[in-house]
Amino acid sequence: MNLEAFVLGCGGMMPLPYRHLTSVLLRRDGDLFLFDCGEGTQVSLKRLNLKWKKIDAIFISHTHADHVTGLPGILMLSSQVDRTEPLYIYGPPKIAEYIDSSRKVLDMYINYPIIVKEITAPCTVHEGDGFKIRAFPLQHTKTCVGYTLEESDRPGEFNVEKAKALGIPLGPMFGKLQRGETITLENGKTVQPQDVMGERRSGRKFSFVTDTMYIPTIAKEVQNSNLLICEGMFADDCEDQAKEKKHMTSRQAAKIARDSNSMRMAMIHYSPRYTDRDLDTLLKQAKEVYPNAELTHDRMIFDIPYVDDPKEKS
Repeated sequence: MNLEAFVLGCGGMMPLPYRHLTSVLLRRDGDLFLFDCGEGTQVSLKRLNLKWKKIDAIFISHTHADHVTGLPGILMLSSQVDRTEPLYIYGPPKIAEYIDSSRKVLDMYINYPIIVKEITAPCTVHEGDGFKIRAFPLQHTKTCVGYTLEESDRPGEFNVEKAKALGIPLGPMFGKLQRGETITLENGKTVQPQDVMGERRSGRKFSFVTDTMYIPTIAKEVQNSNLLICEGMFADDCEDQAKEKKHMTSRQAAKIARDSNSMRMAMIHYSPRYTDRDLDTLLKQAKEVYPNAELTHDRMIFDIPYVDDPKEKS
């Protein structure tokens, strides 16, 4: 099952000619999840040829303009197709008011259900087949939340040789054991799934953290992420400004990645004071704490394989 993250925009505060505002699309096979929806989101969706009409849910971190100004366009665009499935929108308090007022002022034509759920406490906000999405509190100048998508553990690998040695015939019994069912052979012998299955294997975890000052609890929430997309807005020389505005430096983002034992961390939501060339400074400072730190850029694509996938080991 494929899991991919598409960075639709990586900038903070204001869009630049070469940098849209923060937005990330996560694709898990047929499921599409949008995290934040800054200005320019539609442009990157189009350039990446992503099926925006199939977006299942949108997760908003907070209601500052640079994270929601792309939302009215997405809502209106979705009315241009024959959509019948509901669109779920999650976010902190006032996200419902923002959507309702936008619909009224713009006199939006909406021909599909929009279900808005406001987050008031850490919780699982969205679930599906084999995964759940959790929201947790961040600390910004207004109520803000981060999100994780975590997959359920997978069954262990089926050991064909063990099955043959136990006299299990090739066929439906193999499938029953793989589904966790106990079988009985013709000779009356009972075989348990654990007799032929390896240890359960972990699923994958994606985390999205932006617009917050550094707080140690973030690392606990994003523990063991396969991919952590994390704000790294400022360089070290702006640490006081970051604290005042309740943002993070790239070094602080790297500390979260290190302390959470994340496999990969890619920074996002850069201050507009930094040109793309200046971002090397942010990367250098982050790598001093967490060597696997990366920079995101608009329309960057991350493949998120299983840890036991050969691609992950290469």
